Amino acid sequence: MNTAAIYHRTESEFAYLYTNEIMHIRLRTARADCKNVSLVHGDPYQLDKQRWYKRPAKMRKTLSTDLYDYWEIDVTAPHRRLGYGFIVTGYDETSVFFTEHGVFPVEEIYLLMANNYFRMPFFHEIDRFKTPQWVKETVWYQIFPERFANGDPSNDPADVLPWASKEFPGRQDFYGGDLQGVIDHLDYLSDLGINGIYFCPIFTAPTNHKYDTTDYLEIDPGFGDKELFRKLVEECHRRGIRVMLDAVFNHIGDTSMQWRDVLEKGEQSRFKDWFHIHSFPVHYTKTDDFEVAEDMNYDTFAFTPHMPKLNTANKEVQEYILTIAKYWIQEFDIDAWRLDVANEVDHHLWKKFAETCHELKEDFYLLGEVWHSSQPWLQGDEFTAVMNYAFTESITNYFLEKKIPLDKLVSNLNEQLTLYRKQTNQMMLNTIDSHDTPRLLTLAGGDKDLMKQVLAFLYLQQGVPCLYYGDEVGMDGGMDPDCRKCMVWDPKKQDLNLFAFVKELIAFRRENQFILSEGSLEWQKVDPNTGTLIFARTIPDECMIGIFNTGDLPIVEHSLGESIMLHLSDADSDRITIEPNGFAILKK
Repeated sequence: MNTAAIYHRTESEFAYLYTNEIMHIRLRTARADCKNVSLVHGDPYQLDKQRWYKRPAKMRKTLSTDLYDYWEIDVTAPHRRLGYGFIVTGYDETSVFFTEHGVFPVEEIYLLMANNYFRMPFFHEIDRFKTPQWVKETVWYQIFPERFANGDPSNDPADVLPWASKEFPGRQDFYGGDLQGVIDHLDYLSDLGINGIYFCPIFTAPTNHKYDTTDYLEIDPGFGDKELFRKLVEECHRRGIRVMLDAVFNHIGDTSMQWRDVLEKGEQSRFKDWFHIHSFPVHYTKTDDFEVAEDMNYDTFAFTPHMPKLNTANKEVQEYILTIAKYWIQEFDIDAWRLDVANEVDHHLWKKFAETCHELKEDFYLLGEVWHSSQPWLQGDEFTAVMNYAFTESITNYFLEKKIPLDKLVSNLNEQLTLYRKQTNQMMLNTIDSHDTPRLLTLAGGDKDLMKQVLAFLYLQQGVPCLYYGDEVGMDGGMDPDCRKCMVWDPKKQDLNLFAFVKELIAFRRENQFILSEGSLEWQKVDPNTGTLIFARTIPDECMIGIFNTGDLPIVEHSLGESIMLHLSDADSDRITIEPNGFAILKK
């Protein structure tokens, strides 16, 4: 047995409260190394008296990666405190007692040593990572406001272009999209089944993308005004649609009052400590690329001279950001913040930010933009979730780019699921494309069956799905700015069959939200030779099965009395033929 691979850490994703009474416990072992794991657990003050180590509880093997197997169990504690350890048996028939102090023989002398056991000293409800129920039930729709719809030409920028007048939009182009345009199409979104809108920034800024904010407390005049935004939120809420705003507090735009004061007054500016400035006066050397500079003597986002980085350790900056956080919740009743470049901001600020938001709205959703593994932000006192890029990147790498084999896809997805608590996985935002990436249809090489297959696979995963505007009608586009084209509203130019499929998929997701959020995951068939991928999501008395053909030849699977919920396949009562890029979702 490879005892060096055995791992557990208490009060983490390996041991945490799921509800106020149920604790989830997870253990890691080397892949295919151990045949049984049991948990010995009980009240730490009653070990001698009750000798509860004599009543081991069998753990279930759940997920496996390239390197490891993971074992899980749900436990309760009558006195809301727990001591526990693991009896691990390998395929070589050796058994060990794994404790807080390492590995011991499975002998009573070691099992009776109270200090050996891992501890959950008390089940404190205030420390439990709580998540808002409504997020599990949401299908998000991401809107890039400048390109969704022009509802009010009177607020168009001076240099506005006719809607969709260029096949490939430029980085500096404006087309007049605004908040009124969103209001005008809320019924369209409701018909599609959307119940959450994720807006890219709407605050005052000189660019079309608005990530170089001038003033976080004002609506960009090209989008409308505060009363219009208030109406938008009210109309969304009336339809059961939640509203998430996007803000970037890592940096601010160089047109902001604070940065202009620094440019004007230099070291005498009252805002000089709001930034990371290394010398005065501030300066940089231009290059051929507007967004890249050299020889900057101040910190920025990447090498963009127009986005000076905020010093979020400065108390005035903290107060400014917390004021913004409160303002849009108190005044306009928004439901969520999406926080751009969240991993480059200090944890101290995010803890204050989360506390501020949740004091105003207990079920507020905080979503961080983090492109890599995110445990430090997901301990319950910062973000509710992050944009699940590491998870969905594996889906892209396998289904769309063919960079990894099928078994590696499964390993990668499992690895991401084991990084976080279950309630965190339920909150993660799953999207294939966005304003920062090529569009899904382009990644699929224009193959709409492949696009449908990827969407169906994504919507079966734990976490909340997010649709990028226009994907549902067949919009394409490469890396930005090409992925930021004007929304296609002419029905003659829309793929209405694709729209109908996406509408059906969203309805399926919402109708089956409970099993897709709460259900266990079992990979039933992973065949790299044929490209057959079959997995089950299960809750007591109900099972959902996804069958995906990612290979080059048709596959035939026999139904066992399941009803077919959604499919891109040929099926009869007992046989399902799935063509390449096809799928079937069954329920029993």
